[in-house]
Amino acid sequence: MFGIQPWFQPLPQGGDHGWDVEHIFCKKWTETMRINNKLKPALFFGLVTSISLPADASYEVQIGEQDTLIFGGYIKADVRYVDGNVAYKDQWTGAGTPLDQSASQFRIFANETRFNTKYIHGDLVGFIEMDFFGDGGNQIISNSTQPRLRHAFIQYQNVLAGQTWTTFMNTSAIGESADFGGSMMGISFVRQGQIRYTNGGLQLALENPESFGGDTANDKLPDVIVKYTFKGDWGNVSIAAVGRQLNTTGGNTETAVGGSIAGRIYTFGKDDLRIQYHQGELGRYVGTAAVKDLVGEQVEDTTAYNVAYRHFWTESLRSTLLYGHIEGDVSGNETSQWGVNLFTNLTPELSVGAEVGNYSIDHEDKDAFYGQFSVRYAL
Repeated sequence: MFGIQPWFQPLPQGGDHGWDVEHIFCKKWTETMRINNKLKPALFFGLVTSISLPADASYEVQIGEQDTLIFGGYIKADVRYVDGNVAYKDQWTGAGTPLDQSASQFRIFANETRFNTKYIHGDLVGFIEMDFFGDGGNQIISNSTQPRLRHAFIQYQNVLAGQTWTTFMNTSAIGESADFGGSMMGISFVRQGQIRYTNGGLQLALENPESFGGDTANDKLPDVIVKYTFKGDWGNVSIAAVGRQLNTTGGNTETAVGGSIAGRIYTFGKDDLRIQYHQGELGRYVGTAAVKDLVGEQVEDTTAYNVAYRHFWTESLRSTLLYGHIEGDVSGNETSQWGVNLFTNLTPELSVGAEVGNYSIDHEDKDAFYGQFSVRYAL
């Protein structure tokens, strides 16, 4: 039989960037698997789809006994205002642009809207996701933007191959935020090609190399990542390390090593604390281009951290106070961001939120205030 039905009903609960991915997917998949064991392989994909994914009311198309298609995504509209001597961006990253004079800008956009598809055949699963933060378009006539690839990977049993979040990341440790990436200068935030093996809490991966600030033409060895995640009723904590070979523009080869500890800890009631701390020669793995891997012929040493506390005022109404910071030892680059927000669900599928905060390029003594209102409809 060929049938279409909602994959699961979303819960009125918040999380990463306004919606809690890990908690909702885990809970609903626990319920789903009691009924349909054929969908067990998709649990993994619910967790890695996107840190900014809400409780999507994805739709399942059952084709035969072993074949399933699952369609999901959301439509999101943002209203954003930025005022200060840092150039406007639709989302803050670690690489802000300082201005000689202060400027103010207001925008309404829907670029974060995204669609994804899971293809399931027994133990074999494929996943593809795109959003609209690509290049192209203008604000004169059509405001058109090109789709961009976020995730495209295959998983067979314990092995994954393709593009998705780096194994170095702990996506559950990113605070809920209206701003697309939250305080991205303090977090690990990279999607790239990789081959990953998972066995319980242990993950081992070979990932795409890139000597940011160096000679990428000679990147001949993959990045090596190992991570172990401890989980319990109290939450989760991951410990990760990455080792890389970097190539300088002067023809030298350098070894870079760095580590991370990150997690989400449940505190009182539904409240939680999300933390990340990164130290070492991490470069592009943290801070979204706030620092490079190489400064001239030297390997950059980076310290970055992020703290986000989420409090539920009612069953659905919640706030997050977040702060992120990064600094490079060689370049002297230093960036920080704080924000406070309020989110709720008007219906199980419709979520709204508002946030105010400050973004600062500390080494340039430049900063900007921002305010953002977001509406998101889970498809």
